[in-house]
Amino acid sequence: MLTEEPCVALPRRSLESRPMLWLKAFHIVFVITWFAGLFYLPRLFVYHVTTSDAPGLARFVVMERRLFMIMSLGALLAAVFGILMIAAAPAYLDLGWLRVKLLLVAALVGFHAVCYRLMLELRAGACRRSQRWLRLFNEVPAILLIAIVILAVVKP
Repeated sequence: MLTEEPCVALPRRSLESRPMLWLKAFHIVFVITWFAGLFYLPRLFVYHVTTSDAPGLARFVVMERRLFMIMSLGALLAAVFGILMIAAAPAYLDLGWLRVKLLLVAALVGFHAVCYRLMLELRAGACRRSQRWLRLFNEVPAILLIAIVILAVVKP
């Protein structure tokens, strides 16, 4: 059986304690909520940019606004529970994989901010991005998710 040897000695009790497991569980739930929005909102942008009728445009404005609020709440709560986990086990910050993961999370926050800007541009009818660009933009969170999950699970 293979065992994992961490580079930095972390107190095992704090990492597997019941409170830490609850923090991890809620962190994962809200990360999923956030990513659901990050995957779907840019897809709505693709549909929005191809729509020309007023009722359709109005519908996309409402859908985008509501989804953005839900995904923002997910992002906020994912961050809160992530920070609480780090506060419960600050030695984690000594691990290289976590520092890289946090950089990728910062990139996700930037992606989230770009989504907000695009949403406002689409609402105002001022978005100059092509359907092709929006389709490529839609792939960014998937790439970041793969990298983040590999870092969190494999801990290279």
